[in-house]
Amino acid sequence: MDLLSNKWVVHLLVCCLFIGVSCNSVEKKIYVHLNYTVPCVRLLNGTHQIGCQSLLSGNVGVLHVLESEENVDWVLRSGPNPPYMVIMESPLFTRSIMMKLKNGSSRVAGVAVVAQSANPLEGFSPHTTCPNENTGLYTENYDPSLAHCNVTTWNPLGSGLSYEQFDFPIFSLKDDNDTQVIRQCYMDHNRAVNGSTPQYPLCAMQLFSHMSAVTDTATCMRRNDINFSISPEMVCDPLGDYNVWASTRPINNTAKGHKMWESVVIAAARLDSRSFFFEVAPGAESGVSGFVTLLAATHALRNAIQEAPPNRTILYTFFQGETFDYIGSSRMVYDMQNNHFAVDLDNVHSVLEIGQVGLHADSRLWLHSDPVSRKNGSVNAEVRKLIENLQSAAKGLNVSVNEPSFSQPLPPSSFQRFLRARPIPGVVIEDHQSAFTNRFYESMYDNAEYLNISYPPNLTPEEQMELVTDTAKALTEVATMVARALYTQAGGDENQLVNINADPQIVTRMLYGFLVRSNNSWFQQLIPSDLSSHLADRPTNFYVGVAPQTSELTHLVQYLLANLTGSPTNITQDNCQNKREDEKDEESKHMYSYMWVQGALPPNSTKREGFCVRSTVRISKALSPAFDLREYTSKEYSTWTESRWKSIKGRIFLVASHDLEMLTLGVGVAVLLASLLLTYIMSSKADILFSSGREPASATY
Repeated sequence: MDLLSNKWVVHLLVCCLFIGVSCNSVEKKIYVHLNYTVPCVRLLNGTHQIGCQSLLSGNVGVLHVLESEENVDWVLRSGPNPPYMVIMESPLFTRSIMMKLKNGSSRVAGVAVVAQSANPLEGFSPHTTCPNENTGLYTENYDPSLAHCNVTTWNPLGSGLSYEQFDFPIFSLKDDNDTQVIRQCYMDHNRAVNGSTPQYPLCAMQLFSHMSAVTDTATCMRRNDINFSISPEMVCDPLGDYNVWASTRPINNTAKGHKMWESVVIAAARLDSRSFFFEVAPGAESGVSGFVTLLAATHALRNAIQEAPPNRTILYTFFQGETFDYIGSSRMVYDMQNNHFAVDLDNVHSVLEIGQVGLHADSRLWLHSDPVSRKNGSVNAEVRKLIENLQSAAKGLNVSVNEPSFSQPLPPSSFQRFLRARPIPGVVIEDHQSAFTNRFYESMYDNAEYLNISYPPNLTPEEQMELVTDTAKALTEVATMVARALYTQAGGDENQLVNINADPQIVTRMLYGFLVRSNNSWFQQLIPSDLSSHLADRPTNFYVGVAPQTSELTHLVQYLLANLTGSPTNITQDNCQNKREDEKDEESKHMYSYMWVQGALPPNSTKREGFCVRSTVRISKALSPAFDLREYTSKEYSTWTESRWKSIKGRIFLVASHDLEMLTLGVGVAVLLASLLLTYIMSSKADILFSSGREPASATY
């Protein structure tokens, strides 16, 4: 290549770089990108789809700040510049307004909800009034009179908004600088003054949340199976995670199925929660209050069980995916029925489940049981014993327990899935007699504030974590009662009961870690180094996620349970990670799990003192059996899937009038045609236009 060619290449590269930088600069001048956007995403089951989505290129609309429900008419009828991107404060995010916008969706490009920093005074639940009504115990086949919440409407504030399908994107915006920019843009360009029509340019917003899956789970799973390329594109994933469980006596986890002479008392709690918006699932009352209580109870039982082991084994179980038709519990029951779990249903003696126990109204708990299975004399006798054990355990504590009427069915609970398989004695502990006392069930407001967890403003994060709140004290009382009742139910020595007490310091640390800030010194001590980076200065997310991924929540509960029930073991890190006591040990891995955790950080040191924890903690699949059986329209098991997407983002910009856009386009086309015509003329007349006018001199050699 000669020097001239090299020069042209250099010039071409410089031009390309200049054009790229210029385009990037122009893009920044045109658009203001929104930093904190949380979308509503599409979910599908065996019959239909729910959630929201945008067009592939995003939805664009002129901003309109909704000031009241009466103002909806501007968007749906009288506004002169549709479609509109509706901005609303969270108090206006109601079923009434959203259904009006849905029915007038041709004039609605999308909705952005500005989340408030404080909870509203009135209740709000986007869930249904009868959670999991089609996959629970009470069906037409079990007892028609109790089906579909005929006796008790458990969630009377439920609007069902989370289970609607919207053809436009809906985002949640944090009330920060972004929303101030949006409001200012609206005030400067879009707000009508004295009834006049706003003049162009107008402030507009574009939201991207295009979903790949459509119709239902059967359709999207069929599309997943179509392989036309080396790397096929998946359109949806089954919801799922892993259940966490541990036993007070080592159980051989390699040999699945029935264990001779083994009688198990299951102590259960659910882990997950949800809200209308993706991965905004604080779940303080609906989930955290129950599983933190059970975790505290496991720690309270550790010493008593080591000193005086009860006759029966207590199986601590933490179920994932219960919000979506009991994914975790239905999977464990399925595995027990098919000899895929460490024990089977014949080994199960009874079940005690801890539900919503936030104790909002007073210090009263309710012991719910199933009236249908209790018609069996032997089941009723065992249920009575369990209730008496709980009542006895509550004596001397600042908590009272009561029974609802005998005819009332069980509230939504994992225990229902065990009863669908066979009549098993069991009780579900809740803080409500009939309808939920939780005013924010499965919503973004079911958070630390709702559980009255707050701290003086002058405390550091570490001081906040150590401060024992009133909520922690109340849940400590409940955990003590649960621990004592479980020990008695398992046949333990009654003389040990006075020594069984939950630790309020552990309870308050767990509440802080799950509901305020997962990145704290206590959590860091109890986890391995590779999980450390996943902790953040925010609450834990309780959305179940998609299989086969393991969520941050599942990991945290797994390691917490191991540290609370297990014991440090003096073995090397290599042996610990290979699940053995020493190089010759081949048996321990069948009975125990081994976890190497970071340990504490000594003062004036940068290296943690890691150690190995030996426990009986395991995880088991929390994926609906419907996906193993490929029964994507199953009515027996959960069929929920989550759509995949390419991009989630939002931005605002100024948009010109349609007439000006058409004029600009017309001028551009005219210039293009004129330049083509001029090029053609110059090309056809090139021999005349560019002739030198004289013959070149002949060359001589």
